[in-house]
Order: sequence, then C-alpha cells, then structure tokens
Amino acid sequence: MGQLKRDEIFALAVERYSDAVYRAAMHNTSNAADAEDVVQDVYERLLRHGGSFESAEHLKAWLLRVAINRCHDLTRAACQKNTELDENLPAPEQSMDGSVLDAVRALPENYRNAVYLHYYEGYTAAEVGRILGAPTNTVLSWLRRARAQLHTMLKEEIEDEVV
Repeated sequence: MGQLKRDEIFALAVERYSDAVYRAAMHNTSNAADAEDVVQDVYERLLRHGGSFESAEHLKAWLLRVAINRCHDLTRAACQKNTELDENLPAPEQSMDGSVLDAVRALPENYRNAVYLHYYEGYTAAEVGRILGAPTNTVLSWLRRARAQLHTMLKEEIEDEVV
C-alpha cells in the first residue's frame, strides 16, 4: 500500500471499511448521532495522517483503533462535564430488546471491545491485543471472562422469561 497516494488510501478506506468503523462506533457509543460523529472524526484523522500503511489490514486496524479511541474520548468528556440534569430532557436512546448484542454492550469496556474485534471483525487474539495495546494472554482472559458473563446474563434472561 506504500505506493498508493493519500487520496487513493482515503477512497479505499471509505469504500471498504466505513461499515466496520460505523459498527465499532455504534458498539461503543450510546446513540447513532455520536457514532456518526466518530466516523467523521476517524476519516478526518485519516486525511491528516502522515504515515503509511503496510497493508489493507493494517489500514483497517488503524481505523478501528482510532474509532475506539475517539469513543473513549467522548465517554471521558461526558463524564467530566459537571452539569445539572434537566428533568425535562428526554431519556437517552436505549433499545434493549434482549438480544445478544445488547448483552455484549452491557459488558465492561475491555471485554466489549475484545468481543467485538474478535467475533464481529474476525481478528485473532494477538491482533486484538495489538489493536487494543494489550498482551495476547490478557485478551484471551477478557474473551473467556466475557463469554462467562454473557452466559450468566443470557441464562438469567431466559429464566426470567420462563417464570
């Protein structure tokens, strides 16, 4: 990919990876508007990125890492705001319909991102570790613990429906 021009890399990224970046953003934000903002920020950063990419897979991993980092930034900014809640504001968008994706979204952040990258995007544990900046064995532990939590959460949900 070193021989591609910057605008060609951008076009390739938009064409091939927009859906994956949007899914990662939706997975880590509370609503579609925030996810769309994250996607826009990711592609803006790609335009300003001065480095090169070794392969298309390296480009995809870079885009997903930037998207996850931008979601973290949004979460931190929201937590740092010291504003009073207005009782007249509508409740945030919540679409908890009992799906597995809802259960995954309820996991702690490290588990949620590891599950998303491994099971939804198809990365190996070693690749997830490189993207998230964690050792492979840590990623394997996150995946194991996430599966155990999901098993418990979904089992409780099924038992609640039966009763």
